[in-house]
Amino acid sequence: MNRFKIIIILAFSAFLIAFLYLQLQSKPKENKMENTPINKSEEEWKKELTPEQYRVLREKGTERPGTGEYNLHFEEGEYKCAGCGTVLFGSDTKYESHCGWPSFYDIDDKSKIKEIKDTSHGMIRTEVVCANCGGHLGHVFNDGPNPTGLRYCINSVSLDFAPDTNKSKNK
Repeated sequence: MNRFKIIIILAFSAFLIAFLYLQLQSKPKENKMENTPINKSEEEWKKELTPEQYRVLREKGTERPGTGEYNLHFEEGEYKCAGCGTVLFGSDTKYESHCGWPSFYDIDDKSKIKEIKDTSHGMIRTEVVCANCGGHLGHVFNDGPNPTGLRYCINSVSLDFAPDTNKSKNK
């Protein structure tokens, strides 16, 4: 019995060491999306973006949950790519998903994004990037509300917000 326990512990330890090694090796990679209308050098992006925007938009990073400016933001208007200004989401599709990031159940125009299979960090997800500049926005999941059943889980730092001035004037 003791021999069996030792074998199980050794096998589990080997698995754990291999898993942790792979996690340490999967650092964020530079965003090398080809064939986008906006094609700047990494040096140009570094000059235009804040360090946190660069880390998320260009290196596929993620902001900490619950820390983003637009997580609990529900003003009327539109959300644009912070890298290039492309309108991506409207406030009418934003909802509180309790995941710690801004969530939308639909996108204004599907041609404005690209969805890419993401197998990093030991998961299989669908990455969402801006089709205009290739900036990493976040991920889309199939656990959202009706009518789409989708949850676009987007980093606040990947977005800029433009309030709807027409609705503000009518109040």
